[in-house]
Amino acid sequence: MATPKKGRSASTQSKPGRSLVLILIALVALTGGMFASGHTKPRLGIDLAGGTSITLRAVPEAGNEAAINKTNMDTAVSIMERRVNGLGVSESEVQTQGRENIIVNIPKGTNSEQARKQVGTTAKLYFRPVLATEVSGGKGTASPSPSPTGSPSGKPSGKATDKPEATDKNSASPSATPTTQGRAVTDALKADATPSASASDDKAKASPSPSASGGSAEADASALQAKYAKLDCTDEKTRSSVGDGVKASEMTLACGKNSQGQWQKYILGPAEVDGTDVDKAQAVLNTQTGAGWTVTMDFTDGGAKKFANITGKLAQNQSPQNQFAIVLDGDVVSDPYVRQALTGGNAEISGNFNQQSAQDLSNMLSYGALPLTFKVDSMTTVTAALGGDQLQAGLIAGAIGLALVVIYLLAYYRGLSFIAILSLLVSAALTYTLMALLGPAIGFALNLPAVCGAIVAIGITADSFIVYFERVRDEIREGRSLRPAVERAWPRARRTILVSDFVSFLAAAVLFAVTVGKVQGFAFTLGLTTLLDVVVVFLFTKPLLTLMARRPFFANGHKWSGLDPKSLGAQPPLRRTRRPAAPADPKEA
Repeated sequence: MATPKKGRSASTQSKPGRSLVLILIALVALTGGMFASGHTKPRLGIDLAGGTSITLRAVPEAGNEAAINKTNMDTAVSIMERRVNGLGVSESEVQTQGRENIIVNIPKGTNSEQARKQVGTTAKLYFRPVLATEVSGGKGTASPSPSPTGSPSGKPSGKATDKPEATDKNSASPSATPTTQGRAVTDALKADATPSASASDDKAKASPSPSASGGSAEADASALQAKYAKLDCTDEKTRSSVGDGVKASEMTLACGKNSQGQWQKYILGPAEVDGTDVDKAQAVLNTQTGAGWTVTMDFTDGGAKKFANITGKLAQNQSPQNQFAIVLDGDVVSDPYVRQALTGGNAEISGNFNQQSAQDLSNMLSYGALPLTFKVDSMTTVTAALGGDQLQAGLIAGAIGLALVVIYLLAYYRGLSFIAILSLLVSAALTYTLMALLGPAIGFALNLPAVCGAIVAIGITADSFIVYFERVRDEIREGRSLRPAVERAWPRARRTILVSDFVSFLAAAVLFAVTVGKVQGFAFTLGLTTLLDVVVVFLFTKPLLTLMARRPFFANGHKWSGLDPKSLGAQPPLRRTRRPAAPADPKEA
């Protein structure tokens, strides 16, 4: 007698409890990490938190208009980002706009004011020897004067304590006094009237020898002295025009503030070292020598040679011609003096620094050398109040969208809407905790387009639930009971959900790759919530529906469960019946 084959079970054995425990552990871990890190709220972008938006325009140097190209603009963007981020400012945006503009968005927050000031300081950085200097409108120091003698601590004595000193940070403190008298200003100008043969001027054409152009050099020196005598650095308009169009290989005039906050004017020689020669600079609190806040610099190999050469020459002179000026955007940001050649490939600038001024100087030294000169075209301040209004409007829009989805689920799916609403809440909790943690982790900032992306994701997530619910209802219409219907509907719904979410994620990835700025926030949020939709449907929605299918309310098809076979128009189950075999004829038996 043949035994009939056992039919394949319509349902598969599943363990929904494990999936629910797994997603619960993930939620607890993310929430705990959020509170442990102290970042309980997502970081807000400039359009929500307020801040400053700056438009910078590249200005070509005379005869070098071709320098404004994509390579130099991208380099400038990279350096600006490092300069702003070097101050600890988060969520700043630096991007090109058109051929010659750069947009810098700095959210309101810690160090944002210093960042705003430093972003405007975007021209090239030079180290130039000081030929003459005096307080603008005051008594000059151009005439030779003794340079301060070194003290055992390496800190200049007497009045020199207010003047920064450049020293080798790894060497013993210098103690030698200058051995030669300083040159008179006129002699210094004549001697430096031709470009120096430093590495920073390799691209400059060879200049005529002093003997062949002595008359021209003397005339240039006299003209420069006349301009220097009339220069008034206290006038902003005059100060902004100083040094315009001057090449690195030429002498120039410059202005800067001294330690007393007074405007100082300078005659500077040709640049001997430029900003690209500084590898790294750092503000350090020097407690060993009592020098207070200092700035340490590490040079590149080429920069170390150039710096050793210029400091060796300056060390033989008396004040002020034993000083070099650090010039950024035509302004002197520091003018330390040297007492010996610095050959260690690094140096330390000490002087009247506090923590902020030391950090500002180190930041400019590290990231100040830009390939182009920029001018500020416009500066717009976005108030926090406006950002708050935009955020409130976005949240209201999201709440309205969520409310409409919930109303639809309640009206159409009734009891099943309980599962959908819980799934939406889990998805929202995962999204919020991840956004809060991604702020400090990768610098993610929630801007208004990102809020729009999260609102769009509500529809994508609800769509996944609807696909699965409709598959289950189709199985019930075919006459199956709920528990096998839940399992048989899952493979078909799973394929549809994965394909739909893959298309959404691919669109978000392409949008993120081809756009810049705030639109990337929309793409990032859309992609993140799409991935979370897959996680929630697989680890929460499906396991929860499996558990609910064991409850009489759903299993018996209550009319408010959303799974009532009668209201769904279910067909009676189709079963094959066999005809009873005819009784055997007793006569044939």
